[in-house]
Amino acid sequence: MAACVIRRTLLSNVNKYCRKRTIRTLNVNLNNRRNVNIPHLPCTSCDVFSNQQKRFMSSRPEGKVLETVGVFEAPKQQGKYETGQLFLHSVFGYRGIVLFPWHARLYDRDISPPTSESKPAEPPGAHGSKEVKGKTHTYYQVLIDTRDCLHIAQRSQTEAVTFLANHDDSRALYAIPGLDYVSHEDILPYNSTDQVPIQHELFERFLMYDASKVPPFTPKDTLRAWQEKNHPWLELSDVHRETTENIRVTVIPFYMGMREAQNSHVYWWRYCIRLENLGDEVVQLRERHWRIFSLSGTLETVRGRGVVGREPVLSKEQPAFQYSSHVSLQAPSGHMWGSYRLERPSGTFFDVRIPPFSLESKKDDTPNGFLPGPFTSLA
Repeated sequence: MAACVIRRTLLSNVNKYCRKRTIRTLNVNLNNRRNVNIPHLPCTSCDVFSNQQKRFMSSRPEGKVLETVGVFEAPKQQGKYETGQLFLHSVFGYRGIVLFPWHARLYDRDISPPTSESKPAEPPGAHGSKEVKGKTHTYYQVLIDTRDCLHIAQRSQTEAVTFLANHDDSRALYAIPGLDYVSHEDILPYNSTDQVPIQHELFERFLMYDASKVPPFTPKDTLRAWQEKNHPWLELSDVHRETTENIRVTVIPFYMGMREAQNSHVYWWRYCIRLENLGDEVVQLRERHWRIFSLSGTLETVRGRGVVGREPVLSKEQPAFQYSSHVSLQAPSGHMWGSYRLERPSGTFFDVRIPPFSLESKKDDTPNGFLPGPFTSLA
């Protein structure tokens, strides 16, 4: 399957490719189009190669540059991608490389499960209050090409993976720019002959080129040590998903550690949220409404405009928005749930449910292993 992967440096028209959607960041260009006898291999997941060897590429906007980055590979329907796999993100369109996989439990509230093997009951007041069966799902820790960060910044935070600072300032948070979590179905794999195909300050610290391997980028001891030392703060264990009126909300919580403040223990979590418009109607997020329940017995309500200072528009051309935020409790566990209020072009509003999720602590304290830079302080 020899299809040149062409990407748009502005990444303005990226659509998710799965199921019946076309890949707008890929230019399917069989290398020798004059040879009518070239065999064409259909991709079973998205029918990219048709009998007419069709090109799936939207028209190039004025002044935008197309760049060849490698050779497209068939997405894996079974198994997982290995460390060093190059890919395009099927929703946000950035170039990236897989560091290592995580095996999470996906709790999808859109699926009606049997009553057995379900998630424990939710706290009183959580909407729905139904038990949801979890299934194993693969995610990947990845590096984002820094050349693409500016182009995706309006739709996905590139400093979303944060850590508690390992010093006396209990409020300080640090981020490693260009680190992300990507679901298996969002990986569009490709290969490249470039020995440094991804620009990121950690690329050459974590990976080395070995032409005899497939993929040819293998992990260094530095990557293995970093993963081992920071496993508690990087680990992805539970993913929660729910769809309301064609708006799908996915939540991934992470425990960050505990700090002592004013003679009490404060437990910190970050949570990553992705909103995705699965329909054709353009909508805009206007408000958020959170309910935060602590094991200590407190129930807090938070309302506000937008999220992280933005009111993102979700359209067919740019269907997704992803962000991270933080929460702290004076108890080792709790729950969160809530809703977003979105506006239609007609001026009418509707509420989208945020699936309930648990905030669970771990025995370990804040990170004391080495966290290779670059760092950005979020204090």
